[in-house]
Amino acid sequence: MRILVSGSEGMLASDLIPLLRQHHHCYGASRAELDITDVAGVFKAVEGYRPDVLINCAAFTNVDLAQSQQREAMLVNGIGVQNLALACAQYDVPLCQISTDYVFDGSKTTPYTPFDTPRPINYYGESKLAGEWYVKWLCRRFYIVRTSWLYGEHGNNFVKTILRLGQERSELRVVDDQVGSPTWTVTLALAIKMIIESGRYGIYHVTNETDGRLTWYGFACEILRRAGCSTRVVPITTAEYPRPAARPPYSVLDMTTTVLSVGLEPVKWNKALTWYLKRGGFLRCYE
Repeated sequence: MRILVSGSEGMLASDLIPLLRQHHHCYGASRAELDITDVAGVFKAVEGYRPDVLINCAAFTNVDLAQSQQREAMLVNGIGVQNLALACAQYDVPLCQISTDYVFDGSKTTPYTPFDTPRPINYYGESKLAGEWYVKWLCRRFYIVRTSWLYGEHGNNFVKTILRLGQERSELRVVDDQVGSPTWTVTLALAIKMIIESGRYGIYHVTNETDGRLTWYGFACEILRRAGCSTRVVPITTAEYPRPAARPPYSVLDMTTTVLSVGLEPVKWNKALTWYLKRGGFLRCYE
């Protein structure tokens, strides 16, 4: 297939593009080459490249900053996706939009399925949900792939932050009342490849597999343990660590339909973390 990936400089695209190039003709467009907020530029790019599928990895991803920069967040996560959807509709190109667990409010205590009603509680989630709606309204053929707690080798993320702070401090305080599923960019990239190759359009949930009870605190403890770091980790509540944007207390995503539809074999979160740490050279002692 001819695949066009927007947001090529981002954390996910950095792992996705090399993977796709093993079997497909894939072009990664940076923001300078394809600014999704520029509707004329988007139409020109889609018309010129005529991809068999367009994967949108471009996004405004700073959850807290989105609360104070709502216009900018909506311009990228909402209107930018509308531009892509309009161009894809015009040239009959399937659009794969990467979305988030933060479209849900976290009021459930069981994993969210693609059929649950989104109710975001922060503006980042609202802007990403707007992007989903534009895709569903405008595209005849689309994939919406929701993921959560993403980390990878490129760019800033929770794992890198914990590893850095573990070297700098003797004690860390980490929230223990937000439950979710960490996701390594490489395993997400493999799933996206399977999904777009399947031709089975729809909404998909893709994360690394947990027991449904993993918190940021538990994740931080495992990161430091596997890195051989003795820094003490103290569990705290969300109220003790106020942030500009509210976080859903529970945002585990159910992957049942993804498994049944495209045959995805979920990767355990701790196995994915081990692979990531070894690949990045972060492990000092791990058997």
